[in-house]
Order: sequence, then structure tokens, then C-alpha cells
Amino acid sequence: MGVEIRVEHLTKRFGRQTIWEDVSLTLPAGEISVMLGPSGTGKSVFLKTLIGLLKPEAGSITIDGRDITKVKERELYEIRKLFGVLFQDGALFGSQNLYDNIAFPLREHTKKSESSIKDIVLEKMEMTGLTGAEKKLPGEISGGMRKRAGLARALVLDPEILLFDEPDSGLDPVRTAYLNQLIVDLNAEIKATFLIVTHDIATARSVPDNIGLLYRRHLAMFGPREMLLSSNEPVVRQFLNGQRQGPIGMAEEKDAGELAAEAAGGESLGTLPPIPEQLPTSDGAQRTSQREPGSWLRDHGVVPPPGSFPGLDVEVPEQREDGVTGWTGDRPPQPVSAGSNGRAAFHAAPAPAADTPAEPRRPLRSRVPASGRARTPRR
Repeated sequence: MGVEIRVEHLTKRFGRQTIWEDVSLTLPAGEISVMLGPSGTGKSVFLKTLIGLLKPEAGSITIDGRDITKVKERELYEIRKLFGVLFQDGALFGSQNLYDNIAFPLREHTKKSESSIKDIVLEKMEMTGLTGAEKKLPGEISGGMRKRAGLARALVLDPEILLFDEPDSGLDPVRTAYLNQLIVDLNAEIKATFLIVTHDIATARSVPDNIGLLYRRHLAMFGPREMLLSSNEPVVRQFLNGQRQGPIGMAEEKDAGELAAEAAGGESLGTLPPIPEQLPTSDGAQRTSQREPGSWLRDHGVVPPPGSFPGLDVEVPEQREDGVTGWTGDRPPQPVSAGSNGRAAFHAAPAPAADTPAEPRRPLRSRVPASGRARTPRR
């Protein structure tokens, strides 16, 4: 079973350069979270800081009740055994076959017999679809197989936390889809806490339970998948929809002139695309951490974009009187403090002033399929 990771007011600098500052979030135990952000925003640095390879300038990282920023090296070494890491290139030893690559952590960190090591290695190779490839060298296999071999090696110590540093890097869309399915199936089986750094929008929209976005040295937002996929926050909306229009430019952010030119030219972010179904396990079973489709939208009175959850009978809020879909931040959900209720913390727009009249909502009883026509509730 996975463990919760609580990050509070974390800041990382290299000399005078601030990578990110005052980052606070909670990675819920056993859930899949994705961290996004434009290139150069420090996503990989964030992973290295979580595992204790880099020391932050401020803040805390609490894992299994211990703040790893304050523990001694020996205790940090023990905490790292909770982690498994899949690096971008798999980080395999080119001169060793896949069996020896995967067995390496067991030989390095345990006193298990070769017989026990063999059983574990073959089990993890079967889990990752590598049965029969034990004798192959990394240079003799495809990039997708190297990723899976790296994942098998990350699994041999039965980690409670798995970190993925751009696992889809260098893979074609088909192999990325296979890897995503493997990640979901593994989470259902081992129930570890997963954090994936990726640039792949399809992965971010369909795989995780939670999504985060680093931008301009801060955590712009972090929370349940449906919250970010329905967000009208410009930077979140632009990135998750892969659009040119918006505040993110080639040099991370656009200046006022560029934004004004877009507005004058009538360019906008357009409409929110439909929220897709979350990727199910191969056998169709629901993961322990998986939320009911539409539950966040329903709980917070947010109208999803038309066509969301295609093919599913999902109970969602009815259309607002002003016709707005998505979360506009005018009445944001109550921000969740790190660790409360075991759910993710997130940054949200300020709540309305106390004297702001509440806008009436209609009852949350509409069931909207892909066609947009209401369905009769199932008995």
C-alpha cells in the first residue's frame, strides 16, 4: 500500500536562480498523480527533491511521518527504499542483460539468495510484459521495452512510492498507450503512490487521479483530475488543451503586447473540450483510489463541457443560468489543506467576499450522456 507525501512551502534554488518556491501539495496514498509544466519549470528537479537527491532551501517533505529535509543521511537512505524510480531513458546498464539489470537493486540492497532473486525478477518481468527477454541486452530491444525493463527494476524492492520521469519520452503514441495501460494496471495491483512527470496531454487527461501544473516558479494548481480538466484558469486551460493561445509562450510566458495582439485579433482559448473517461484497468475493475466519474463536478456544482464522459451514464450538474461551463473560480471549491481527508491540496482562486450574493444553482440531478440528452437514472 502506498504512503502519503506531504509537501509544504517548498523552495528550490540553484545559486541566485529560483526554480520554484512556496510549493505545497499532498500526494494522496495509493493514487496516481501527474505533474505538468512548460519545459524548464523544474519538474524533474521536483522529483529529485522528493527523493532527497536535492536539498530544498526552504519547506518540508513529510513521508511516512518523517520530514526528509531534516533527517540524517542514514535515515534518508532507509526512506529511499520506499521509492522506485523510472528514469527517462530507463537508466539500464548497457553491458548487462535485462535479467541482471533488474536484479541489480536486490543484489545491492538485500541479502536475498540468488534463488529468491530469480523468483522476484521473473515475477516483475512477467508483470511488465518482458517474459522471455531475460538474456537480451538494452541495445537489442526497443525503447518501449527498455522503459518496461526500467519499470521492472523499479518494482523489485516492492516500493510504496513510484516516480516516473517522462516515461513516454521517445515513445510513439501506440507504445505510450501500452505504457499508460501498464501504469494503471500496476497501480491497481500494488496500490503504491504514483507521481508521473510528463508532457503528454493525452496521458494527463486520461490516466491520473490528480493533476498539478508548475508555471512561473510556482505551483499554479493541483487537485483532482476533473477540477483541472474543467478549469477556465487560462494557463491551466491552455496547457491541458495544447493550444497556442494563452499566457504561455515560447519563452515560458508571453508579454502584455502578445496577449493584447491575440485579443485584438479575436484569438481565444475557445471552448473547453469534453472530459474523457479515466483509463480503466485492463480487466475493467475499479482501482481503490479511483473516484466515480463526475463526482468532483457534482460535489462542487461545476457544469462539464458538452460531450464529457462519452458512453457513460454520469450524474452531473445542470446548466448554469449564465450558460457557463467549467470551473470559473467565481465560486471555487473549498481549498483542501495538505493532508486533510487524505486528498490532494490545491491552489484555488480567492473565495468571494462575504457580502457577494451567492448565485442560485439548480438541483444536481441531470444525467448527461455524449448526446447531451438526459437519461433516465438506472435502477
